[in-house]
Amino acid sequence: MDQRRPYRRRYLFIAMTSLVTAASVATLALKSLGAAQQASVTAAGPLADHHQHLPSAAAIALLNQFRPNARPLNNRIPRTAEELIDWLDQAGIERAVLLSNAYWFSGGVMPKAEGDEYTNVRAENDWTATQAARFPKRLVAFCSVNPLRDYAVDEIARCAQGGRFKGLKLHFGNSRVDVLNNEHVDRLRRVFSAANERRLPIVAHLWTGRNYGREHAEIFLKRILPTAPDVVVQIAHFAGGGPGYTESALAVYAEAIAAGDSSTKNLYFDVSTVANGQAPEVLQMFATRMRQVGLHRILFGTDVGLPREAWTTFRTTVPLTEEEIRTIGRNLAPYLR
Repeated sequence: MDQRRPYRRRYLFIAMTSLVTAASVATLALKSLGAAQQASVTAAGPLADHHQHLPSAAAIALLNQFRPNARPLNNRIPRTAEELIDWLDQAGIERAVLLSNAYWFSGGVMPKAEGDEYTNVRAENDWTATQAARFPKRLVAFCSVNPLRDYAVDEIARCAQGGRFKGLKLHFGNSRVDVLNNEHVDRLRRVFSAANERRLPIVAHLWTGRNYGREHAEIFLKRILPTAPDVVVQIAHFAGGGPGYTESALAVYAEAIAAGDSSTKNLYFDVSTVANGQAPEVLQMFATRMRQVGLHRILFGTDVGLPREAWTTFRTTVPLTEEEIRTIGRNLAPYLR
């Protein structure tokens, strides 16, 4: 059972986050809940959103160019930290992880932006860090880069300086990574090793297209993941691309965890968009797999849309017990503790 979607539709779905403007969200904003209160009402709001984005105006312009005929993309405005904080308050969520969209400028599936590529990458990473710094007790920033670019390790080193970034975000699909290509695997190993050396946890979107599945997951598990043994590696979308997940890939990690594979000791999974629009049988298997990998490894994330709606969808559609939902809602990745 493989719940994949055509690749370009991922980005149309990403683009729909702009449907709610800052003005309309502000009218619904609620007073932020304290950490102690949240711990007692986790069904109403998890402790953290481990997968969020705040693309800059330049990134939004690039996305509009990528989907020029899709509405309302052409009317998008950049989201800000203040807007995101309002959204988090509505959901009763205290903290969020901002994942940079700098890889959009890194020669992957997106069109080429004007100006120097690496300059654009640095600027987008810095935008994310600046937004997170506006609410340092609630937001943390992850920088990002295309791991295939020659400057990837240099950018990781730059991001690690000064403490502005908590970790690294990689998007294999957007960056046109092919783990069946040995040269790509070698570059990924250098990037993962560089992040590990600088103690930067990694959030990795591994889905790369229609053919993604077990073989890709096995290569990642055996050849890439071991190069970052000391940091958290958070696999986005439960090893798929969202909505839904890729069962054949996820099974590889579930089996490795069950077998006590040492390379999985710091492995976590965010479930952003996984439950959206899925059939009951898919949701049932989703719940089963979460139990198999261990509920303590499951991290809530939104990715696109409103956090309150994302949490409501997750806790009302996935066939987990209330206590299991509460467990996931209380989970914090080690990098947030």
